[in-house]
Amino acid sequence: MSKTLVAYFSASGVTEKVAEMIAEVSGSDLYEIAPKVPYTTADLNWMDKKSRSSVEMADKSIRPKMAEGDAAIENYDTVVIGFPIWWYVAPTIINTFLEKYDFSGKKIILFATSGGSGFGNTIKELQPSAPQAQFVEGKLLNHVNKKSIEEWVKTW
Repeated sequence: MSKTLVAYFSASGVTEKVAEMIAEVSGSDLYEIAPKVPYTTADLNWMDKKSRSSVEMADKSIRPKMAEGDAAIENYDTVVIGFPIWWYVAPTIINTFLEKYDFSGKKIILFATSGGSGFGNTIKELQPSAPQAQFVEGKLLNHVNKKSIEEWVKTW
């Protein structure tokens, strides 16, 4: 049986709650993709072109540093990665995470939370950070409950 990790980045706690439900329902391990410097409310102000998140998303080469920790990716066959959608794609800290580890031969299932936009070019922008992985565009999981998570996990 394959071993699964649910790794997530959550700036406001919404994605974290969904990731916790997925890990519980699927019996997977849980890992937080935490930034070395946490995001403040001002950092997340998408209306301010000089806010930290706006600057990072405007320059896709920026790789925010992660807090210390080891996701031990080598121990997993499948990695479910969750994040909020920022500017129609994953935040660049997800690229940081993918570039930190060797995902060769791993299956990566994505899920996201969003205020209104879909996955956009997310896979296209993440694939170069883990070119030897098999990416699966998972699902937008907004306002979900345990039952809907159970149904989704069965599709893996």
